[in-house]
Amino acid sequence: MPSMNAQVATTNPARLINRLCKHFRHKIDAEWNEVEATLKFPAGECYLAAGSGLLRLECRASNETELETVGQIVSSHLIRFSGDEVEEVAWQPVAA
Repeated sequence: MPSMNAQVATTNPARLINRLCKHFRHKIDAEWNEVEATLKFPAGECYLAAGSGLLRLECRASNETELETVGQIVSSHLIRFSGDEVEEVAWQPVAA
């Protein structure tokens, strides 16, 4: 199963998890607490984890096209909800 991950520097990763999940819960299955979350899109899933000054993301999908779609959705919303704190999400493929 194709996957990719990213690490995003942020002063409050838990706040971003909360904002993203509250937004997405109206459209998809979103489960979260203060330090981690799972977003289940029709195309795939994205796992989020808060670290010290860092938000870790890992997305998985059944194929590369769907993986790109999930990553694009998560990235665009993360950038929008972060204010000026996050300008881009640099995804890295995970070796199988």
